[in-house]
Amino acid sequence: MKLYNSLTRSKEEFIPVEKGKVNMYNCGPTVYNYIHVGNARPLVVFDTLRRFLIYKGYDVKFVVNFTDIDDKIINKANEENTTVKNITERYIEAFMEDAKGLNLYDYSTINPKATDHISQIIEFIHGLIKKDAAYNVDGNVYFRIEKAKDYGKLSKKNIDDLISGARVDVSDEKENPMDFALWKKEKEGEPSWDSPWGKGRPGWHIECSVMAKDILGDTIDIHSGGEDLQFPHHENEIAQSETLNEKPFANYWLHNGMITVDNQKMSKSLGNFFTVKDVTKEYDLEVLRFFLLSAHYRSPINFSRDVMDQTKNGLERLYNGKKQLEYLLGKTEDRELSKEEEKMFMEVDKFKDEFIKSMEDDLNTADAITSIFELIKYTNTNLYESSSKKLIQYSYKLLMELSKILGILTKKDEILEDEILELIDKRTEARKNKDYKLSDEIRDRLKEQGIILEDTADGVKWKRI
Repeated sequence: MKLYNSLTRSKEEFIPVEKGKVNMYNCGPTVYNYIHVGNARPLVVFDTLRRFLIYKGYDVKFVVNFTDIDDKIINKANEENTTVKNITERYIEAFMEDAKGLNLYDYSTINPKATDHISQIIEFIHGLIKKDAAYNVDGNVYFRIEKAKDYGKLSKKNIDDLISGARVDVSDEKENPMDFALWKKEKEGEPSWDSPWGKGRPGWHIECSVMAKDILGDTIDIHSGGEDLQFPHHENEIAQSETLNEKPFANYWLHNGMITVDNQKMSKSLGNFFTVKDVTKEYDLEVLRFFLLSAHYRSPINFSRDVMDQTKNGLERLYNGKKQLEYLLGKTEDRELSKEEEKMFMEVDKFKDEFIKSMEDDLNTADAITSIFELIKYTNTNLYESSSKKLIQYSYKLLMELSKILGILTKKDEILEDEILELIDKRTEARKNKDYKLSDEIRDRLKEQGIILEDTADGVKWKRI
């Protein structure tokens, strides 16, 4: 498998630190608001990478953190005249609802909170001070950028240019304008913790370095996030982690491209800012997941209603193909394979091979999706009620195997029309026999599956709800 490493700006063969195991860290949300469509892209993309690595047989440990102490959270709490804890709990709960809708994560995903790692953060900062890589100014602790080896190697920025022209937090107490905060002195009304430098709270960059080290170790396999995090966040993570640990922080850095809305940058000022919650008003979140995987993750992707409608139609085509195979499984009989059908197994396998080849080429989900469409096209054209059950089962199993990697086709199957009509006939017969208990049971069973019956003069009519 090859992955594009932002650190080297090239595709590299993926070789984990420990054979058979993969440690991944993906920067998660700052929980002061609902996540937007742009936030969802790295979550979906790198969850899909997690799924594929598991499929390939790796034991994957995947961390997606919650930043639950930050200026934005404090400002939100002040605006609403409530506590930081109330804000973070509200938006973590909202995040988990969105994550469920997007079919993110499972047992191998860990969601640590920054505030649960305060003691480790203090220990980490103390280690940097002992190395003379950090300094305390009246309760504010800063990282000495000059102590970082090869600062700018990820974002390819020149430190001299950054010092002279970058937009940074300028402070008279910093030794260098590029030095960044590790610990912030307590301000009135803000959450704070005791530390050797007085009461205060951690800076943003230190949180991820500490949680990654604490949960995954000094050197992790993959660190991922949106390309907007390369500088300064990921650059600063590298600086502080590698200065303290004296070893590489992450071997592979993966960054996804940005999202535009109707070919414009998404922003609140333009009125084209969409949260995942907004999307749920018009679309199932499986459609959003499918959309986010429909282009290569490093490419920019344009979000619009037209594109989402096209994506929804494409997903429905896959569901129809799935339903057709399920229909055939209920109709066909188990028998010996014909010679032609034996050859068809190899044809079906080609779609699997192409899918895996695409995924191993820097997680090319766009081409992998094409392979699933081609599989559906093949089964729709070549499999019939008279086909061998073994061949249909094999094709169906493959479809579900590949779609599981992408996290799609997970919805419960709708009851098929033939089954509905058959149950209506049974209910009509039960009513003729005055078996009203059975009649009611059939009506209730259909209702549970989203089917409403209406008894009319022209017979029983039904509709889906």
